[in-house]
Amino acid sequence: MDFMTKLERKFGKFAIPNLTLILIGGFVLGYLIEIISPEALSIIALDPIKVMQGQVYRLLTWVIIPPYGASIFVIITLMFYFYVGRTLENTWGDFRYTVYILAGILFTDLGIMLTYLVMFFTGQQELINLYSEYGLYGASTYYLCMSMFLAYAFMFPDMQVLMYFIIPIKVKWLGYLDIAYLIVEVLRFGLMKYYTGMITVIMSVLNFILFYFMMKGKSRVTPAHRKRKRQYKREVRQTQILTRHKCAICGQTEEDDPTLEFRYCSRCKGNYEYCQNHLFTHEHKK
Repeated sequence: MDFMTKLERKFGKFAIPNLTLILIGGFVLGYLIEIISPEALSIIALDPIKVMQGQVYRLLTWVIIPPYGASIFVIITLMFYFYVGRTLENTWGDFRYTVYILAGILFTDLGIMLTYLVMFFTGQQELINLYSEYGLYGASTYYLCMSMFLAYAFMFPDMQVLMYFIIPIKVKWLGYLDIAYLIVEVLRFGLMKYYTGMITVIMSVLNFILFYFMMKGKSRVTPAHRKRKRQYKREVRQTQILTRHKCAICGQTEEDDPTLEFRYCSRCKGNYEYCQNHLFTHEHKK
């Protein structure tokens, strides 16, 4: 992903750390709004008519609306998406994960707004009003979360999850099922002439489509890769512990006081190292 590497070098400082936690926190807020005042969700939903009237905040606030309705499975669902998102965040880094999520949001906004403009300029005002009245413009975090899961399934195809908490299945097969479901949704919406819904599905997962072609033919992350990475980090930490600095007088190390500086004395016979407090006050070893 050379293009992404160049972008990261220029704009990496704009990455949003802990973006998954922010998303899940937004969903929790959305669930609270749904429980306390369900009609308030219409105030933050993406409605092109309202956007054109100046309520541009709707281009972003629809992301708070959770992907599923409130139920007893909410906690499990949020924990699952938090795990998936954090795994991608740790694998790609903050910048690339930020680009991926923001691209999904931006593509959805563009798809719905362009569809609205096409309908407006082709004289389909009745259909526009109908969509607005019943909230049928289709912006949904359900498809945004699905694009997140598809990326996870692509990166970790051999990871297993328990379907219905019983059946072990590799995530790549769930990814294939999701792709088949999305294709059926696009065709169904097209036959119903529900164009905003059809465009929303396509644009919401466009970030995954672009990601797939950018990563096609490149190595994916397997459980063995992750195990080797963890083992390498352990060995590095052990090496750092073995090669730590230690004062020959007081015995302090950088673990005791990270602000201490250590130097070897050139006048001592042997490799004696001293902290900054004893470098000039010790008796030289002969």
